[in-house]
Amino acid sequence: MRIENCNFCGMRIYPGHGMMFVRNDCKLFRFCSSKCRKNFGMKRNPMKLKWTKTFRKAHKKELTAEDATMEFEKRRHVPVKYNRELIDTTLKVMHRVNDLKVQRNKDLWKARMRRTAQNEAKTVAHLIEKNKDWIPGNKEQQQEVLADVAKIRSHQQEHKKAKRAHIAAKNQKARAAAKQEAEEA
Repeated sequence: MRIENCNFCGMRIYPGHGMMFVRNDCKLFRFCSSKCRKNFGMKRNPMKLKWTKTFRKAHKKELTAEDATMEFEKRRHVPVKYNRELIDTTLKVMHRVNDLKVQRNKDLWKARMRRTAQNEAKTVAHLIEKNKDWIPGNKEQQQEVLADVAKIRSHQQEHKKAKRAHIAAKNQKARAAAKQEAEEA
C-alpha cells in the first residue's frame, strides 16, 4: 500500500482517495481534495495558508522534517532479506523513535503554551493597572498586587529589549557576511 502526500497541503493521501493532475511537462501532482487542487490552480502559496502542513512546519507549530525521527520513516526501495535479529532491533528502535516523537511534541506544545501564558500575564497586568478598584482587600494588599504587576511589566520590557538586541546583532552579522562576500567576489 503506497501512501502519497498532497503536493499542496502535505496531508497523507491513502489509496483510492484524492486526485491527480498531470501538467504539460508530464509532472505529476497529487491532491487530497478539490480545495487543494483549486488553490494550486490559483497559484496560491501554501506557506501563507494557515491550514496547510507547510505553514505549520514553517511557523514551528509542528515538528519539521529536519527532525531525526522523521528520517526513520523515509521509504526505502531496497528489499532486505528476512533476519530475526534485524527485525527485533528494528521493532525496538521503532518504539524508541515513537517515544522520542511524543516527547518532542510535548516540548513543542510546552513552548507554545509558555508564549500563551506570557500573553495572558501581559493582558492581566494591563487590566489590573487600568482597573485598580477591582483589587479586593485593604490598601497594603492592593499595593502588593500593584508591585507584582510592575515587576511583570518591567520583566516583559527587559525581555523585549533583549529580543530586539539579539535580532539587531543577528542582522548586523548577516550584513557583515554579505559585505565580505561582495568584497571577495
